[in-house]
Amino acid sequence: MATRRAVGLNVLRKEGAEKVTGRARYIDDLTFPGLLHARTIRSTIPRGEIANIHFDFDRDGFTIVDYRDIPGRNVVALIDDDQPCLVERIVRHVAEPILILTHADRDRLLEAAVRIDYREDTPNYDPQASAVTFKQIAIDKGHLDQGFSAADVVVEGEYRTGHQEQLYIEPNGVIAVPESGGITVYGSMQCPYYVHRALKVLLGLPDDKVRVVQTETGGGFGGKEEYPSMIAGHAALAALKTGRPVKLVYDRVEDMLATTKRHPSIVRHRTGLTRDGRLTAMDIDVVMDGGAYATLSAVVLSRGVIHASGPYRCDNIRIRGRASMTNTPPNGAFRGFGAPQTQFAVEVHMDRIAEELGLDPVRLRELNALRPGDTTATGQRLGNDCSALMVLREAVRKTDFLRRRRLTAPNRGIGLSLFFHGSGFTGAGEVKLASKASLALTPRGVRILVASTEIGQGTRTMHAQIVADALGIPFEDVDVNAADTGEVPDSGPTVASRTCMVVGRILQRCAEEMRSRIGSLAPAKYFKKHGPLVITREYEKPPEIVWDDTSYRGDAYGSYGWACDVAEVQVDPDTWQVTPVAFTTVHEIGKAIHPELTRGQIEGGSAQGIGYALLEEVVMRDGRMANSQLTNYIIPTTLDTPPIEVVIRENPYKNGPFGAKGVGEMPIDGPAPAVVNALRHAGFDIREIPATPERLMKSPAQRSGTRRKGTGRHAR
Repeated sequence: MATRRAVGLNVLRKEGAEKVTGRARYIDDLTFPGLLHARTIRSTIPRGEIANIHFDFDRDGFTIVDYRDIPGRNVVALIDDDQPCLVERIVRHVAEPILILTHADRDRLLEAAVRIDYREDTPNYDPQASAVTFKQIAIDKGHLDQGFSAADVVVEGEYRTGHQEQLYIEPNGVIAVPESGGITVYGSMQCPYYVHRALKVLLGLPDDKVRVVQTETGGGFGGKEEYPSMIAGHAALAALKTGRPVKLVYDRVEDMLATTKRHPSIVRHRTGLTRDGRLTAMDIDVVMDGGAYATLSAVVLSRGVIHASGPYRCDNIRIRGRASMTNTPPNGAFRGFGAPQTQFAVEVHMDRIAEELGLDPVRLRELNALRPGDTTATGQRLGNDCSALMVLREAVRKTDFLRRRRLTAPNRGIGLSLFFHGSGFTGAGEVKLASKASLALTPRGVRILVASTEIGQGTRTMHAQIVADALGIPFEDVDVNAADTGEVPDSGPTVASRTCMVVGRILQRCAEEMRSRIGSLAPAKYFKKHGPLVITREYEKPPEIVWDDTSYRGDAYGSYGWACDVAEVQVDPDTWQVTPVAFTTVHEIGKAIHPELTRGQIEGGSAQGIGYALLEEVVMRDGRMANSQLTNYIIPTTLDTPPIEVVIRENPYKNGPFGAKGVGEMPIDGPAPAVVNALRHAGFDIREIPATPERLMKSPAQRSGTRRKGTGRHAR
């Protein structure tokens, strides 16, 4: 077979035609004979105990499901089994699910009135004051005391980030169908095997009695990583009790009110430096608000603390992190997964350091940026694909940053951020997942069998490009199977910038083995002559990767992507509104399998990060999201987003498919600190986002956070 080329080209998306023509069917487009609709009855208090439930409606035709209808364990199985699928007695947050109602008539279902009496308790909304800690992590490198002894200057600061709503286009939704003594769930989701495991535990069913099928999914951003296990459980319980298919689809208000969000954070830095700007010590404390249940807080915290020292070389580092319980809806996965919070803090802190030392912020970063051979906070020695200086210098050159920074104008500023992002699961995560992928011959070519989901980012297309080139066949001859647990192996969740680097690499190995097996025959000819052939391979850890989960030492990730953002902003002197007027981002991602899809990921993540910086504020009142609708939860539109110039650089990772690393999450790590640093250049000392007009009005003039040795001077 002649070698063909698809990798690196902007081939047509596998699902593009169906989406453009409207033939793609999402969960709310689907129906089944005898379908019932479902509705969730939720708590209205943040903390307390259920005293009584009153059903103020004619119950004819209704089915009511509560915790007593659960045949297995009443938990949403994930990491820590602390979250009930349905409340039994104790309420820990507003909008906690208590009952499921079903009816054939959706209007009657929505009109049904349920009153719940409570014995209320005092809630806690402060993660720092919480008596319950979900996870604590300590990272130590070198000797902190020695590092501070060597410092001429110590700079301190505290930085805060709030909730952020994923706001995918399509709300959560599933249909559960009872079949052959088991259950099949169709739904909008990122991780079918997460749902599969959760349903087995909840329903007390074996593997072969639970099937999960991802339907066309209108976005996820992490919000459909773990939460679909909850809604799938509710629909499945109702379907098993009624013996009929049950559809449960949230409206926008319910989706925003009840589902997970980005963890708010409080990050404190104490940093020692020499007079010329070299880092000698970094002491960092991270507190994350986990909400009422653990969900994924432990692993969000993990990625957050590993990235907390930024892409900088320092011999003496101490990082302490904890995720605490509060009486708000649980927080969970969101694009960036803890890294945006901590990299916001370190990058804003770096600009404050530069200001205190009288250094240019570019020079400070050039002095301290990680280089090949340097070690990270966990002691990971970086290889030749470390590109911090590459992206920094390219961004500075591309934007003429230094000259434009000198050209001061009223209420206008320019700032930058340098950041990195680990690709794949943290530490030993990929080994524990033991992901599998399969490649099967078909009469016309080959079919990819993975549980990795297409949620708008281009998974099907990118995987098909990798297989086509590794096998030496046309891209058009590669099909992609639906993410159906009844048909595909568990290739792990579609998260953590792992779908290309990790699953794509497994598929590349499958294709290489198949090419060896079929020899000179084309796949279709081999199939016709010899019949079916399926190649399955499992993740293999590169031998050089070593990690200790106990000490948090070693190689946290197989590889890192590197990026630098430059933002320019204008502040209206009357309204205090911030307008981003220019944005440039340089990303080094190993290899762009599909350059246009890569560019789309970077543009989208950058816009989402600009919203995080300036607009997206979840207003919590008495533990409840008070602005759970699109009229008052503000995200950037095309009118709010500046022109985004994307520069893609490639420094291949030897264990990635064709050198590729991850790209999906990294773009959201850098925009917020770049924007806030631009505001600092314009004269505003902002240390909490979003940087709303109200926060700008209250921000003090730029103030010192420096304590010089011998002066006793100290300020935050």
